[in-house]
Amino acid sequence: MRSIWVETVEQAVSQAVVRINTCLPPDIEKALAQALYKETNPAAAHCLQVLLENTQIATEDKVPLCQDTGMVVVHLELGQDVHVKGGSLEEAVNQGVRDGYQRGFLRKSIVQDPFQRINTGDNTPAIIHTRLVEGDQMRLLIAAKGAGSENMGQLAMLKPAAGIDGVKDFILSVVQEAGGNPCPPIIVGVGVGGNMEKVALLAKQAVLREIGRSNPHTAIAAMEAEMLARINALGIGVQGLGGETTALAVHIETYPTHMASLPVAVNLGCHSTRRVTIDL
Repeated sequence: MRSIWVETVEQAVSQAVVRINTCLPPDIEKALAQALYKETNPAAAHCLQVLLENTQIATEDKVPLCQDTGMVVVHLELGQDVHVKGGSLEEAVNQGVRDGYQRGFLRKSIVQDPFQRINTGDNTPAIIHTRLVEGDQMRLLIAAKGAGSENMGQLAMLKPAAGIDGVKDFILSVVQEAGGNPCPPIIVGVGVGGNMEKVALLAKQAVLREIGRSNPHTAIAAMEAEMLARINALGIGVQGLGGETTALAVHIETYPTHMASLPVAVNLGCHSTRRVTIDL
């Protein structure tokens, strides 16, 4: 049995939320640079240059990559041999968010009720997904997801007869309908299988996968490559200006499902998809 104090969690989360809002993950920055290298549309190329310059300024000056500093989502893997000491684990995560958003002068975007719309004033509560795993470690995958891209996600409960072509058509329709709203170039996260809540979570997890890491199943990896090519052929392009790159990556995650179901969810990440993994 290994003990982890809640103060350790608070400090780690506090530092993480500032970091992800001011430092773009290296794989995404690299993908943007590669998109610029092959871009033939002058307006899209200029926009990519601006995005890359924005990334450098944000990191150097420790200012937000985007004015929408997002809602914090934490995917928490808790080892079954870990003992959390000193208080509530979920409250420790929220306290870390609270401290980080205050210390980093980050915009507080969360309202306490979806109808009354009164701001909580500290960007909490976070959304926390906890999974119990073997071992004595704790891993937190922390993301800050803005509403511009989040609002463009969709979920469908297809009939099994729709098959793989129905899933592909749904992915394309979601991206095409979104257009320039999610601030492309985007990362397209797709979940297939499970049930209504599971497929949405799969899509959210898919968005956070590192660019360049394909699904380990050959057939799904091939589908990812196919859909990336088809999405980029739509011509939406950077910030909706046209050009070669609408999406930087398509990531697909699957899960067993009911014989009478074919759930599919699409979640879009903007060009500033922010995430970091912490091991405690």
